[in-house]
Amino acid sequence: MPRVAIIDIGSNSIKILVAVRTASGALEAVKTKTVDARISAGIGKAKPELSEDSMRRGLAAIEELLTDAAALSPDKIILVATSAVRDAANGEVFRERVRSATGREIRILSGDEEANLIGRGLTCDPALGELQDFYVFDLGGGSLECLTFRGRKIIQAASLQLGCVRLTERFIKAPAAPLQQSELTALAVHVRDELKRSGFRFAITAPPAVFTGGTMSTIRAIKGARHALTLEDTPALVGLDTMSQLLDELAPLNLDERKAVPGMPAPRADVFPAALVTMIALADYAHIDRFHHSLYNLRWGLAAETIGAL
Repeated sequence: MPRVAIIDIGSNSIKILVAVRTASGALEAVKTKTVDARISAGIGKAKPELSEDSMRRGLAAIEELLTDAAALSPDKIILVATSAVRDAANGEVFRERVRSATGREIRILSGDEEANLIGRGLTCDPALGELQDFYVFDLGGGSLECLTFRGRKIIQAASLQLGCVRLTERFIKAPAAPLQQSELTALAVHVRDELKRSGFRFAITAPPAVFTGGTMSTIRAIKGARHALTLEDTPALVGLDTMSQLLDELAPLNLDERKAVPGMPAPRADVFPAALVTMIALADYAHIDRFHHSLYNLRWGLAAETIGAL
C-alpha cells in the first residue's frame, strides 16, 4: 500500500503527516507530529523577511521531521511552504538552506493552491461525508483561506492576508500585556473590510461552515481541559458564543496568565486572541453561528494528491 510523508512548513508550526492508502481506498494516518517554530515572526511588516533565528528554527524542525519520516520508509516525501515563506522577501534564501542541508526541495504553494488542497483534504474527513454545500475556513499565522463547496466541489476560493501572527504584529502593540479594546476593535474592523474587499461571496443564509487549523484545536483543547477530556473527546461543533466568552476571559490577562490557562499551547498564547477576534469577525460578517472543526487539512489534501499520482 502506498505511503507518503507530507511536511507542511506553516507560519506558526511545522507539521508532518505520514499517510497510507488502505485496501478500502481510504487514507489513514500512520504518524502526525507538530513542531512549534514560528518562522513567520516579522510577517506583519510592509516587507516581510524571515529572520536568522526563524530560519534556524525552521531548518531544525524540518530536519527533525525528516528523520521521523525516514524511519517509516515512505514511498515519497513532500515538503511544502505556505504564507510565511511565500510572502518573505528572502524566502528563496530559506529554500536554499533547506536544500543544502537536506537535499530536499520545498514547494511553495500559491494562495489558490493552498486553499484548494485544504478543500481536497476536507473531503477525506468521514465526519463530513453527508455535507454537500458548505464553507471551509483555515486560519494560519499568515493567511486565512476561504472556500465554498457546492455538491462537494469547490466553486469559490480565496486566500486573504488575515493570519493571526500577521494581525497580532500589526494591531497588538504589546502582546504580553492585557488586551486593549481599541486594538481589538480595529483588528475586527480590518477583518470585515478585507472580507468585503476580497470579493468572496457569502450567502444570505449561510450553509454549514467547517473550520480547520490550530486556533480551533486550541479552543477545543481549552474546553477539554476544563472537563478532563482530550481534544478528540470534545464536541466538534463550536459556537460563536463559546468563542466570544473565551475572548472575554482572556482579554484581561497578560501573556504569562494566558500561558497558564489549562489547555493553552504556550507558543500560541500571544497570537491566540487575534485569532479569536478574526474568527468572531468572520462569523459575524458571514452570518455563521457555529463552526464544525475538522482535523483534515492541507496535509491530507497533499497526501491524497501524491498517493493518487504514485
